[in-house]
Amino acid sequence: AMVALKGTTTVSTNSYYGLFGGTQAREASTSGTGIIVGKNDTELLILTNNHVIEDVNDLQCVFVDDSSVSATVKGSKSDKDIAVVAVNISDISSDTLSKIAIAELGDSDDVTVGQQVVAIGNALGEGQSVTTGIISALNRSITVNNITFSGLFMTDAAINSGNSGGALLNMKGELIGINSAKYADSAVEGMGYDIPISKAKPILEELMNRETREKVDSSKKGYLGVSLASLTTEAIEMYNMPTVDFVRSVEDDSPAQEAGICKGDIIVKFDGQKVSDGDDLLDKLQYYKSGEKIEAVIARATNGEYEENTIELTLGTRPDNE
Repeated sequence: AMVALKGTTTVSTNSYYGLFGGTQAREASTSGTGIIVGKNDTELLILTNNHVIEDVNDLQCVFVDDSSVSATVKGSKSDKDIAVVAVNISDISSDTLSKIAIAELGDSDDVTVGQQVVAIGNALGEGQSVTTGIISALNRSITVNNITFSGLFMTDAAINSGNSGGALLNMKGELIGINSAKYADSAVEGMGYDIPISKAKPILEELMNRETREKVDSSKKGYLGVSLASLTTEAIEMYNMPTVDFVRSVEDDSPAQEAGICKGDIIVKFDGQKVSDGDDLLDKLQYYKSGEKIEAVIARATNGEYEENTIELTLGTRPDNE
């Protein structure tokens, strides 16, 4: 039931003249892990972390027999670090299908401190690895890139780079958590963090039922016409805002303006998906074509309270692409 997820991403590095502010973009390899958790009539469905697939190109799924097929992100929740990847069953050979299985989900609500666990993942991108340990603590919180993740398991089972998205199993072989190496600090030992499967299950079910979308060509990509800005945690609490980002500006004659989005609004959801920040919205737009009709949930301050409303908007074409 375990797969490796590989691809490439674009990173910026200092050029030879970096001391003078020069940078250059280069392609870098990525690696992570996924767990086969279900299938429908046409697809095999794989659970992983959002940060494993975020901004990744040419995503490949590698099965236990080392066969590899193309994979597509079906949906993701960046604020929960959960994603579902789809693979066409027709792309998988009958021999490979006979060697793989669907993971059995356990009940993470029954997990106790001191319980023995096994972590499986694609450690360092070198292939499947297995480590063992115990549950060290329950309901831990940790903040990464200004996003706080709560209700996590802490375990001393070794979780290394590449293990992200892999399985934390109880001694019955049931899936009770999702390895999230991104949360671990390289300066300490024995502090890996996992998302309990019971917390992930409602999100998993939602993402598994979404329409599978592929990134569209940049010339056809949908355009909204807003820019978002982030507020401090203190400001969010003071104004009781539903998220950290608000609409800083709306371009004239843009799809956003035509749909009634205004400066100061908050885009809470886009096509049923929660929007965590401006980068997250831009990432989502990569999967939608110009001309598509999308529902969005907008929060607007009225008499000091934010009220949510659902609007329909039609994505446009960026002015520089016309």
